[in-house]
Amino acid sequence: MGFYANRILPHLIELAMRQEALAPHRRRAVAEAAGSVLEIGAGSGFNLPLYGASASWVCALEPSPELVQMARRGAVGARLPVLLVRASGEELPFRDGAFATVVSTWTLCSIPDPLRSLREMRRVLMPGGRFAFVEHGLAPEAGVARWQRRLTPLWQHIAGGCHLDRKIDDLVRAAGFRIGTIETGYIKGPKVMTFLYQGWAQP
Repeated sequence: MGFYANRILPHLIELAMRQEALAPHRRRAVAEAAGSVLEIGAGSGFNLPLYGASASWVCALEPSPELVQMARRGAVGARLPVLLVRASGEELPFRDGAFATVVSTWTLCSIPDPLRSLREMRRVLMPGGRFAFVEHGLAPEAGVARWQRRLTPLWQHIAGGCHLDRKIDDLVRAAGFRIGTIETGYIKGPKVMTFLYQGWAQP
């Protein structure tokens, strides 16, 4: 798995995240960002050029060294200061209340312990801060959900730990967040992979 994980998978992730169908959802999530921003799972940096004047700076966190290198291109195109940090979302190396906004786009599916990561995000948010997210996860239709659960054990091995069957809103609430708004629905593509949860929450 070393060669695949280090040389092939980062490029497959970048290709998947480049899909045009994701772009409007990505822009909506980033539009929620204000003040100091922590982006969890920055990947190859697709979000970085999208941050606007309401954000003061972005700390882009990514555990993969290969994707951190790829994200440097996005950082060059950003309109505000960007700090790239290689670290795990489950152990954020920041003080309590360090950020006004936390952003997560298609990240919670692949974090080994998403609840622990969400609790860490809540910890580093300042009082009144916002967690903005767009994630794919468990579909409401029983038939689709069955296939998501059947496919996940195999899928996570070939897709960098990606789970198809996580119920994102339940995880966000379980971490102690209060959801402000949330929208759900399918985008174009196979139903087992394209049921989205998009919204924001507060500690």
